[in-house]
Amino acid sequence: MTTGITLILGGARSGKSRMAEQLVTALPGPWVYIATAQAFDAEMQDRIRQHQGGRAEGWVTVEEPLDLVAALTRANATARPVLVDCLTLWLTNVMLAGREVEAEAAKLIDLLPGLTMPVVLVGNEVGLGIVPDNRLSRLFRDHAGRLHQDIARIADKVLFMAAGLPMQLK
Repeated sequence: MTTGITLILGGARSGKSRMAEQLVTALPGPWVYIATAQAFDAEMQDRIRQHQGGRAEGWVTVEEPLDLVAALTRANATARPVLVDCLTLWLTNVMLAGREVEAEAAKLIDLLPGLTMPVVLVGNEVGLGIVPDNRLSRLFRDHAGRLHQDIARIADKVLFMAAGLPMQLK
C-alpha cells in the first residue's frame, strides 16, 4: 500500500486495528493515528489505554471525535500515512451530538478520493447480528451499513477481519 484508501471491517476483537496498524507501519513514518473514541467511562478509558499501549513508536495521535473531515484535511497537508480508528465510534459521536449524519457522511465521502496520502479506515461491522430492539440502535446500524458501503465503493482495498484473519473483499 503506497497510496489510496483501505477500509477494514470486522466485529469486536476481530483484529481490525492490529491489521490497520500493520498496513500503515509498513510505510515510512511517522504515521498519523486519528482516534475517534471518547472515554466516557472507566471501561472505555481502559480500552483506549490498551490501544495506545500496543502501538509502535512513531505515531502522531490526533484525537478527533467529531470533525473527521478537518482532521483528515490537516493530515493530508503532512502527506503522512493515516489510520482512522474508528468510523463507527465517529458515527456514534456524530449521532449523539445531534449532527446531521447524512451530511457529515457525505462530507467524508466527498473528501476521501482527493486525499494524496495513504489512509486506512477501520469500522465495526454491526449488521451481522440480530435486529436491534430499539429505534436508535436500528438507526445506528443502518447509518453504519450505508457509510461502510459508500466508503467501500470508493476504496482501493476492502478487508474483512475474522479471528485475526483478513479476507480481501476488494
